[in-house]
Amino acid sequence: MKIKRVYEKPDTEDGIRILVDRLWPRGLTKAKANIDLWLKDIAPSTELRKWFGHDPGKWKEFKKRYLQELKKNKVPCSLLKEQVKKGMVTLVYGAKDEEHNGALVLDEFFSH
Repeated sequence: MKIKRVYEKPDTEDGIRILVDRLWPRGLTKAKANIDLWLKDIAPSTELRKWFGHDPGKWKEFKKRYLQELKKNKVPCSLLKEQVKKGMVTLVYGAKDEEHNGALVLDEFFSH
């Protein structure tokens, strides 16, 4: 599994590109994003996303709360697991912060 910003150029080594944000990335057409699957329901809840606000100071608590949400979010998690079994998957996200975003939490969640 790889992680990539949606604004980075897609390439053939990405495999299945899965958008893991609840909101569609600003200023990007569907053609340019080259998304194979949009799993918006696997993203952090709207309440958690707004609370976090991409504040690195809230990162540890955000991760903890998001992991708790993922444990209860069976359907989208099983869909992602199915895609991973099929081959290379790239989790695609829109956040500017490459060190504090939901895709990193997803990668950690599915790596264990």
